Amino acid sequence: MHSLQTYLERQTLHVDTFPRSGSEGGARVRASETFISSLGAYIPERVSVDDAVRKGWYSAESRRLQEFTSVAVADGISAPEMALHAARDAMERGEHTPDELDLLLYCDVWHQGPDGWQPQYLLQRELVGGDALAVEIRHGCNGMFSALSLASDHLLATDGRSAALLVGTDNFGTPLIDRWSASTAFIVGDAASALVLSKRPSAVQLLSVNLLSVPEVEQTHRGGEPLFPPGATVGRELDFDARAEHFQRAAREDEGGTLMSLKIRQRLLQTVHRTLVEADIDISDISRVACAHYSRELVEQWFLGAVDIPLSRSTWTYGRTIGHAGCSDQFLALRNLIATGQVRRGDHVLLLGVGPGVTIAAAVVRIVADSVK
Repeated sequence: MHSLQTYLERQTLHVDTFPRSGSEGGARVRASETFISSLGAYIPERVSVDDAVRKGWYSAESRRLQEFTSVAVADGISAPEMALHAARDAMERGEHTPDELDLLLYCDVWHQGPDGWQPQYLLQRELVGGDALAVEIRHGCNGMFSALSLASDHLLATDGRSAALLVGTDNFGTPLIDRWSASTAFIVGDAASALVLSKRPSAVQLLSVNLLSVPEVEQTHRGGEPLFPPGATVGRELDFDARAEHFQRAAREDEGGTLMSLKIRQRLLQTVHRTLVEADIDISDISRVACAHYSRELVEQWFLGAVDIPLSRSTWTYGRTIGHAGCSDQFLALRNLIATGQVRRGDHVLLLGVGPGVTIAAAVVRIVADSVK
């Protein structure tokens, strides 16, 4: 067990061992012709973690372990309303008009509104119009990565397509989830992100995006719960820790738990490796890393430890003020990096995510202009 854990900890992308794309026989290299024309966001008021501890919502021990300082809480503002705010922000900052959009992808994790209704059509009615294909994507916390991949391929499939609007949004303030205790890995935050992906050259170039899965551990997010009837229909509260503990207990019984952790780690390395190869850069070219808004320990050990990049070059200090906002984390962080001048022309940003599946996601963008919207 000790030797395997040591091996796991040593699985890291190092500069001296990472091959450039030209040196790896048979590697699939894709020079992306899509750009992030603009980024939008809606982040509601933040609630101080210290206040949450005083009010008994959050434990002092969790505060010490997770090291969050505040969490964005939307209260009564619905997720679709936040999405509309973020989408308008992105459209106003960009160069495309609504009639130039060929695709609308609406990503979410949690419930959006009445059953039988689909939220993307609210954005079409209020902002985009009915000519673009509009689809809701429910791919967990990696939904916006999936949308990037699908939108890029959709735009490049034919010369007649120009731009796509991608939105991620969630309000977790509902009775079936306790944002303060749903997971020991994070506090759940509310927010919306949006971006316009375009074939028209602009300041942020999407170089590559990849998602790989580890389906052997899909029970991590299912636990021992029945598939039917769905939990939300019978009032069952979401508890990620209870589900994970159920899976880990079963894995320990067949001595497969550590091997599964190793496989997830290796899949993360494989995803990053493929993404860097397609971007035709190596790990030393990465200026900043935008990770999911998890606890400091998890960000350092799993994300940054794998790519051998220090916490100071990540977006964790920003994420700890918002909480884990579903599928929006990395794109809110990228927007903040740009807005605060932390990246400049020639910089590369690596975006990393993990979600139910288990899925691992990675993307690389290059800042190609000094002025970014």
